[in-house]
Amino acid sequence: MKEYWITVNTARKYLLIKQGLYGAHVFDRKQGALDYVVQAGCIQFDPVDSVGKNAELTLQSRVKGFRKKDLNNLLYKDRALFDYLDKELAIIPTKDWPYFHRYRDLCRENGKRFAGLKELEAEALAYIDRNGNVSSSTLPIEGTIKWHSSIHWSGNWSGEDTKAARSVLEQLYTTGELIIHHKEGTRKYYDLADKYIPREILEAEDPLPDDFEHLKWRIKRRIGAVGMLWNKNTTAFLGVWGLNNETRNRAFEELLADEEIIKVHVDGIKSEFYILKSDEGLLTSAETAPASNRLEFLAPLDPMLWDRKLIEKIFDFRYTWEIYTPREKRQYGYYVLPILYGDKLIGRIEPVIQDNELIVKGLWLEEGVRRTKKLSNALNRRLKGFARFNGVQYKEQKF
Repeated sequence: MKEYWITVNTARKYLLIKQGLYGAHVFDRKQGALDYVVQAGCIQFDPVDSVGKNAELTLQSRVKGFRKKDLNNLLYKDRALFDYLDKELAIIPTKDWPYFHRYRDLCRENGKRFAGLKELEAEALAYIDRNGNVSSSTLPIEGTIKWHSSIHWSGNWSGEDTKAARSVLEQLYTTGELIIHHKEGTRKYYDLADKYIPREILEAEDPLPDDFEHLKWRIKRRIGAVGMLWNKNTTAFLGVWGLNNETRNRAFEELLADEEIIKVHVDGIKSEFYILKSDEGLLTSAETAPASNRLEFLAPLDPMLWDRKLIEKIFDFRYTWEIYTPREKRQYGYYVLPILYGDKLIGRIEPVIQDNELIVKGLWLEEGVRRTKKLSNALNRRLKGFARFNGVQYKEQKF
């Protein structure tokens, strides 16, 4: 069974090449955005919009010429992507809809526990069929219902008093009868799934009806999303149901035995890593890949950052998203983005928009990173592009 022994430097370059973050861009405009989401399996959605939402920030760092409307069109015009829960709130290729049958079925069963929900579902579906897309504020269903709004169903079966219109829409969304038609700010509008998802996809059978085979598919998919993972209880596996030490170990063993993944040893790191067999060529080419002078700002929930401990080991960079940290306890700032320069994570930046202008509220470079003219020029180039991405102005400054 083939194994690889590589340096930390090669591991860094491999991860960045896999992610499309090293050297020349490999993802271009709207098609490139779709290609990347297909590669990753999903990208995380977060509604906070400081200088772009997390999903948009994920794509702007690796897709040449990416515009925010590209993602919106892929979701709500082309319907090549859809909103659902995968790695938390996520954006997923529509072609993967059949793989999530078991989650929709489970949500459908769990919904039966809540009195009155079935009747509200029928009422909502009939109204939407007659009138088109609705939000919780435009669906004419009054009152509250005891309901639990999480697809993960924590066990609080009694539920909590929740606005009935919102509850029924979210329930029908998790069961697949509805999809998100569009969003206006943070408000979601829903419509019937069968109006937008192709019938051959909507009615396709579950490709992996066996629970363990499905679990292996999800683990393999997450390895491909990050690029390289270890067999550990990692946050990169959040949202993978039925995963524990026993099932995870068995899944890795079978994926390895079937040569779907390859074991990789990194100098100076005790734990073993695994990559997809299909990425073997990228790994072997990483060692001799020429230097890159590309500078990018990464999203807080970027797939490459899903395992923060792995990033600390490989890049010697510790990153915490402090958006939910009380102001007085923050080390850096509210919405701070990691800075990638070449094959290193060299610091953090907090760009903000004020009066239609992008300004740098904070810049923190890692110890040993020199503030050179070359670095200053690279930061300014990226900030100009970042301002265009946000549709605002930027005045060059010295760093």
